[in-house]
Amino acid sequence: MSFKYSLLIIEDEPVSRELLKSVFANYSFRIYTASNGMNALRIIKDYSPDMALLDLGLPDIDGLRLLRKIRTFTDMPIIVVSARTDEKDKVAALDLGADDYMTKPIGTAELIARVKNVIRHSASLRSRSADYFRKGDMIIDYKRQRVTIEGNDVRLTRNEYSIVELLAKNAGKVITYDYIIKSIWGTSTDGDNRILRVNMTNIRKKIEKDTANPEYIITETGRGYRMIL
Repeated sequence: MSFKYSLLIIEDEPVSRELLKSVFANYSFRIYTASNGMNALRIIKDYSPDMALLDLGLPDIDGLRLLRKIRTFTDMPIIVVSARTDEKDKVAALDLGADDYMTKPIGTAELIARVKNVIRHSASLRSRSADYFRKGDMIIDYKRQRVTIEGNDVRLTRNEYSIVELLAKNAGKVITYDYIIKSIWGTSTDGDNRILRVNMTNIRKKIEKDTANPEYIITETGRGYRMIL
């Protein structure tokens, strides 16, 4: 099956977690699940899912604290799905960066509609579904696997192009070193990011006017790389 988007379901209640998993699996989402906050953080850092559904009542960390932690390193869309009905919880979640807040119990049709709405309004997710990505003078044509800057072709190797495309399709998100390495070179890679650093050095020489002040791809020290929106 071809997956257009990946979704992390952060929910400690097994029945609710499996119900949400089955609903979104029918809509061709790649599903990740976490029953607590620590697992959620690990999955986000290792797999960079496109968006998340977050229950606030987790066993190891309050969902609002988890939301605050997530927002320190990624702007992935997050919809809070919670039994908490107090207005102050909703306001706090939205202030901390949640894209939407839904109170349980939730109808399947409304939940799907809310998720589609978040996708429509998320620049990073729109860039994944488009035929091309444009940032300043750079255009990445996914169909032709071609990168141009100011109309001139940029000659990238196959792996260099794959890295640039991966970052562009997740523009605005930090993509971890480990996730890039496994996506480009496979899961059997030993995790040494030296080969990635070499490729990124070559990419920057080809696309950046000033490699010390990049316009397109920035390094998130200790974590990975991010394509600037």
